[in-house]
Amino acid sequence: MRKSIVAIVGRPNVGKSTIFNRLVGERISIVEDTPGVTRDRIYAQAEWLTTTFNLIDTGGIELGDEPLLVQMREQAEVAIREADVIIFMVNGREGITAADEEVAKLLFKSNKPVVLGVNKIDNPNMRDEIYEFYSLGFGEPFPISGTHGLGLGDLLDQVVDYFPIKETEIVDEDTIHFSLIGRPNVGKSSLVNALLQQERVIVSEIAGTTRDAIDTPFTNNGRDYVIIDTAGMRKRGKIYESTEKYSILRALKAIERSDVVLTLIDAETGIIEQDKKIAGYAHEAGKAVVIVVNKWDTVESDEKAMKAFEDKVRVHFPFLDYAPIVFLSAKTKKRTHTLLPHVLEASENHTKRIETNVLNDVIMDALAMNPTPTMKGKRLKILYATQVSVKPPSFVVFVNDPELLHFSYERFLENRIREAFGFQGTPIKIFARRRQ
Repeated sequence: MRKSIVAIVGRPNVGKSTIFNRLVGERISIVEDTPGVTRDRIYAQAEWLTTTFNLIDTGGIELGDEPLLVQMREQAEVAIREADVIIFMVNGREGITAADEEVAKLLFKSNKPVVLGVNKIDNPNMRDEIYEFYSLGFGEPFPISGTHGLGLGDLLDQVVDYFPIKETEIVDEDTIHFSLIGRPNVGKSSLVNALLQQERVIVSEIAGTTRDAIDTPFTNNGRDYVIIDTAGMRKRGKIYESTEKYSILRALKAIERSDVVLTLIDAETGIIEQDKKIAGYAHEAGKAVVIVVNKWDTVESDEKAMKAFEDKVRVHFPFLDYAPIVFLSAKTKKRTHTLLPHVLEASENHTKRIETNVLNDVIMDALAMNPTPTMKGKRLKILYATQVSVKPPSFVVFVNDPELLHFSYERFLENRIREAFGFQGTPIKIFARRRQ
């Protein structure tokens, strides 16, 4: 059953992200004393008493014709349409502003239940200052303090009362979470929109437009997915704003909670050193990986050019030799339909388990094909092997002496396991243990 959705809206710098982070219990939205830091809709799960619901943080609604301001306002309007209940946030220290009145007009048109939160009321003696907010026309204003967590219980009681039904969370373990990583302006947000077939995130030619990791659930061919768009990762020397530092930390956290990571490469500008560093984050985290070559419409896109670029990728990313390569154009949507089957396969291989007897048959065949090496007059003996975990698939090989398992022979065993069982898209790990 669908959980209710609550959107937090208001003009910039009234404390929406601070309230959002406090309600969800962790620092998901970027909080900074700079108007316009939150740009896209940010989703997370929150809970009050026995009720679980989805919470949306939005960018501040500002007046102006600049393209980014217009897109931020459009994103807030989408959040309002998606929401069952809206928390209208205002600044109690500044009183009602013209921008507050414009937001109020927008909310009246939505015909959605609205709960008015007057933020930054940090002192009980300031409560007399909230009465002017009755004039906005949304009933009783709730004095709250996002910084200190004051008054949130009363506000949430009112929010939950507006829910159509009381719903509890249903966790579907079959849902595949995948994130998109890459340097700025490689087309991550455009690819998200192409996969979702809607303008879900802001797309801009300005590098660094996406600053938060954004989760969006969707279904394709009967399978449930959650797609996570992340901020572009710059070189350390190019990170000037503290906001952007938070974005990179958030992108790394998005990798940690992903089953599959799509690492994007710009076909137009080619492969650079930063691409390899970014891809390394996913590999080191043990995640399934799909390499996506975006903007393929901007280059000579025949089969010969594709093979040449694929060879180049394999040379620059030898540690991702297990990852499939998908060529597409998010802008024209050409070949985007080929991506999700690879995501699905990589996810299934990431959780694949092999029966011990079948695994040992493959190991014994490998030993017959290529006997174990001798080191310092002592030969490695492999007694048996077993799979001990998934995500990524990990195997323990019991031997007479772990130091005798050279990395080259370990690589040989990995290749034989891949030949026998596939495992495309996922790293696998092999550990040597001395049999007691």
